[in-house]
Amino acid sequence: MTAAIHDYGIIGDGRSAALISRGGSLDWLCWPRFDSPSLFAAILDEERGGRFSIAPAGPFRSERRYLEDTPVLETRFFAAGGELLLTDFMPALSAELARKTIRPEHEIVRLLRCERGEVEVEIVFDPRPDYARAEPRLQSLGKLGLRCALRGIGLLTLLTDAPLAAAGRTRVRLRAGESLHFSLNLTLHGPAVLTAPGGCCSRALEQTVALWRSWVARTQYDGQARDMVLRSALTLKLLQYAPTGAIVAAPTTSLPERPGGDLNWDYRFCWLRDAALTARALFGLGHRDEAENFMSWLLSATTLSLPKLHVLYDLFGRQPGDEIELPHLRGHGGARPVRIGNAAKGQVQLDTYGEVIEAAAQLVRSGGQIDRAVGQMLVGFGREVARDWEDADEGIWEERGFGRHFTHSRALCWAGLQRLIDLHQKGHLPGAPVSLFESARDQIREQIETLAWSEQLQSYTRTLAGGDVDASLLLLPWYGYCRADSPRMKATWRRIVRELDVGDGLLRRYLGGKFTRGEGAFGVCSFWAAEYLALGGGTLEEAEDRFQLLLGHANDLGLFAEEIEPGTFAARGNFPQAFTHVGVINAALTLQERAALGKRPTRGERRHIPEARP
Repeated sequence: MTAAIHDYGIIGDGRSAALISRGGSLDWLCWPRFDSPSLFAAILDEERGGRFSIAPAGPFRSERRYLEDTPVLETRFFAAGGELLLTDFMPALSAELARKTIRPEHEIVRLLRCERGEVEVEIVFDPRPDYARAEPRLQSLGKLGLRCALRGIGLLTLLTDAPLAAAGRTRVRLRAGESLHFSLNLTLHGPAVLTAPGGCCSRALEQTVALWRSWVARTQYDGQARDMVLRSALTLKLLQYAPTGAIVAAPTTSLPERPGGDLNWDYRFCWLRDAALTARALFGLGHRDEAENFMSWLLSATTLSLPKLHVLYDLFGRQPGDEIELPHLRGHGGARPVRIGNAAKGQVQLDTYGEVIEAAAQLVRSGGQIDRAVGQMLVGFGREVARDWEDADEGIWEERGFGRHFTHSRALCWAGLQRLIDLHQKGHLPGAPVSLFESARDQIREQIETLAWSEQLQSYTRTLAGGDVDASLLLLPWYGYCRADSPRMKATWRRIVRELDVGDGLLRRYLGGKFTRGEGAFGVCSFWAAEYLALGGGTLEEAEDRFQLLLGHANDLGLFAEEIEPGTFAARGNFPQAFTHVGVINAALTLQERAALGKRPTRGERRHIPEARP
């Protein structure tokens, strides 16, 4: 039976990631990149997908944790005869060590040690390349392990001191103090690096732990729940493709938002809608290298599509391939179809302009510079907004079908123009057509205050002249459109709680339509609520209580999916989800700032958020 989504942990190295269940089964791996075809996909099909499993042969229970301040995963198995410790990681070396050390291009290390007693171990190595569309042929390397040529990719090698035949299955009895070592590696170019797994794996573990702890030590955060915030930061770091700076929404595809349903999407791409919130999270934690690398990718990617912005891009800033279905895979828990690619790439989302411009403003606030070319690009985006802001779009939630006039999209158009005006006034955008931007900005505000406010509901509405609300309205103060404690915003908060709150601090994104039936609460929306309260929509105590309540809904490793099932708190959707972890970080940063102020925030006091308009 396929493990539940929340039963997985992630390991990675900034180029790809693997998901490993609490039962010791590596059930998802795409190599050499996040968006490459899978080598193991048992998470999407128990029988066909393929796995690399290491676990006691008989009944057992397990506990797991990450080594402190690292993404190194430890799983402890308790069996009738004894106790095993399984350690999983992707080696990561400092630049200096990488120059001195010869290691495989792509590698996963798995270390198994019998801590107590005697336990029979079952090992299953069953790769199924290309989303299980290719038939691999395993070849024995004798006492070194196994290898498998992957057509068009390279050579997959499993180096191990376990007696593993070409069938890829075996059982081994371990006694206290005995260990097994596994180095799974992929060679794309040149000769494969084949080394004895024992000592090399142990050294790789020491070096990897040292590197990650050095990175975590640079985090600038001393607020509450520091361990959970650091775990979110580590998760975001794992989801950043180091060669370009892109951050994928999640490392998986087609994990269902609705159990057994068809809301299954490929999230191994980079969405512009996340740009400003992600930039603030990275800059706010003091990780300037990651923030600037992300901004470099963002500005490079958007340059390739000027003057228009696409909804999403691949790791290199290009348009992804078409969305297709894989009918041979039964899906997680039978949820079909399994999809690769994402049709949202063809949508129009006007909020993306505001996101990109706001992210650039975050860069400037954090001490960065905008050169002439970037300045011209931003001004070009402003002209697009000034011309097209009245158009319908698919909005932040990417509703498929016909476009609508979403309040969030209008507000982001307003925010983008306001940020351009702010940047011009501070000397960063000389020659910008300020009068054009001011005119469009004022028209947008007038429309929002007239058509997006419902006297009947006493709330801003999801769409212009609409009759319902949307959790994305909680971002209006974040982007400086209004104060969190303004009468209209506080009334909107009350309406959102009345209609979208499902208890335990959780919010749905909105109600109605085929895409929300049966889905769970949205993780990031729930953290937006905590941050809204911290911005001044409530008391500091209310914000802290909601934040702490939400943190309790993570899995045992501190990881969040896109959605959380009310009542059971089970994870739904792709996992782990960058946007949810960005929500954790930003809520924590705002809480820290609010606590430091010791009072309700006032205009201009929040360093990360532009001056709010009444």
